[in-house]
Amino acid sequence: MPENLDPYRPGYELVAEQLVTYIAEQGLRPGDRMPTEKALAELLGTGRSVTREAIKVLAAVGRLQTRRGAGIFVSVPTNQQADDQVGYFRPTDLQHVAMLFDHRRLIEAESARLAATSARPAQVHAIRTAAEASVAARQDHELFRQYDRTFHDAVAEASGNVFLQAAVSKLRDFKEQSDRLLFAGGLPGSLEVAAQQHVHIAEAIAAGDPDKASTAMIQHIDTTQAQFEQRIRDRLKGPL
Repeated sequence: MPENLDPYRPGYELVAEQLVTYIAEQGLRPGDRMPTEKALAELLGTGRSVTREAIKVLAAVGRLQTRRGAGIFVSVPTNQQADDQVGYFRPTDLQHVAMLFDHRRLIEAESARLAATSARPAQVHAIRTAAEASVAARQDHELFRQYDRTFHDAVAEASGNVFLQAAVSKLRDFKEQSDRLLFAGGLPGSLEVAAQQHVHIAEAIAAGDPDKASTAMIQHIDTTQAQFEQRIRDRLKGPL
């Protein structure tokens, strides 16, 4: 494949997508060795430099691991629950990302609903603190990313359901992969809007209103998806 077959997407992103597909198609598991950088470039029909950049990006999001003098390996996840992400999630496949948003609505709306009925005072405080911290961090993408995750994890923890907590944590991992690959580490939408929505969700949970909390979480995810899709449409208009 030519290095920039699709003009609105950077070459490293296309190659990273090919590498994720290669891992899935070859049935590679965590710890398996990948071909060398040179061999991968030849296999994919890409240049060494763009292949190297794609490997670096996939290493940064936890899909690959490079070991000096040893080679390139499919990354071993830090927890067993994350193991299956290697097999099916493709972070630059827009259909997969759309399904991820659908799944987030189901899981996180229920987390918010349960949190509104089950959260202890300390958990409500943690949710509010994370929401307020995200407002304060709205000018800093990396700091916002940290408090965004803290907020969603706090809501899931307050649900009292360990399976929802695990699901939300995994969904955040998937989201992180897509953001870093599709937006070069940035975030697709308005941090100001997202932060204010965090506050609204926190207020509904604090008020013990499960319907309002669930609705606010769905609106938050709907807004995030709409902004994500707009960012992709903007990219279609021309090169980054």
